[in-house]
Amino acid sequence: MKGMRLVLLPVVALMISLASQPAGAEVKEGEKVEAAASVLEEIMKIPETGIPPTLLENASGIAIVPGLIKVGFVVGGRYGTGVLAIREANGGWSNPVFVSLAGGSVGWQIGAESTDVVLVFKSRRSIDGIMKGKFTLGADAAVAAGPVGRRAEAATDEKLKAEIYSYSRSRGLFAGVSLEGSALQIDDEADAAYYGKAGIRPSDILSGKDLKAPPSADRLRKSLATHASAKPAGN
Repeated sequence: MKGMRLVLLPVVALMISLASQPAGAEVKEGEKVEAAASVLEEIMKIPETGIPPTLLENASGIAIVPGLIKVGFVVGGRYGTGVLAIREANGGWSNPVFVSLAGGSVGWQIGAESTDVVLVFKSRRSIDGIMKGKFTLGADAAVAAGPVGRRAEAATDEKLKAEIYSYSRSRGLFAGVSLEGSALQIDDEADAAYYGKAGIRPSDILSGKDLKAPPSADRLRKSLATHASAKPAGN
């Protein structure tokens, strides 16, 4: 037991240090939004290895966490910050809300690496849960490793029953990944810093009321509109 505690200590210490860094200490919010747009664009460059278009057409929301840090020595952990956007009634995409993603794992592992993560939400139920507080993937909503490529598209509507599908890109490789047990929550400090309004609520950001978004938000919305356009009516 004492040995396990010694193994856990450096992992826990690193995760705490990552989570407690002030906004802008690692990557400024605008750069994070730009990075999120780049992650989506790069993933979708090659249809054979990207997220199936059918899944994106029917998505109610998409979260992108660029540069999630995974670290471990037998017991591992992961932490990262990113953005969440939801599909609006007109089929377009909202301004981004900042989120944090954290979790742990047990198994033989050593070292650290940076991974880009994408979460595709099939319904608003899960998104509404995130807005209410800390949301645990797998406990508050079913999450599964998402299908990849055009070949998986035919099976998407019939076989995929989870509410959230997760993907990761590491060392140039893109694949579905299990994030069950990870906690996803709103990053209020990053929201306030990005939009320049103390106390701004996620609902205000998503509605766009009296909100002037930075240029990087436009780029992300355009990227989402290009790669995750709404399914045409009647199809």
